[in-house]
Amino acid sequence: MATNRSRRLRKKLCVDEFQELGFELTFTYKEGLDLDAVSAFFERFIVEAIENNGLGFIGAADYGFACLGKRGSVTAEQRTQAEAWLQQGHAELANFTVSPLLDVWYPENPVNA
Repeated sequence: MATNRSRRLRKKLCVDEFQELGFELTFTYKEGLDLDAVSAFFERFIVEAIENNGLGFIGAADYGFACLGKRGSVTAEQRTQAEAWLQQGHAELANFTVSPLLDVWYPENPVNA
């Protein structure tokens, strides 16, 4: 595809100055944790760490992707707030990972400066 694109096309494709950023999350739960405890933790996570920061989450209880709840990019501050919420020592989690900011539409592309 041509790289000399009009502003309208760049916006439609979410590239260049219209790149949208998000981050991946993975959760590892403690051994023997029942499904109700996992569901309760995950619901708290969605409300307190995701929705309260204006984010949306796509995925499941063990892996997903957080992006802005509307068109646009997640800020480094929003990513840090979600990670800080996870670091508060939740008894249900054995481990978690939060990726750096990634391109939502084209994850293989580098993040623009």
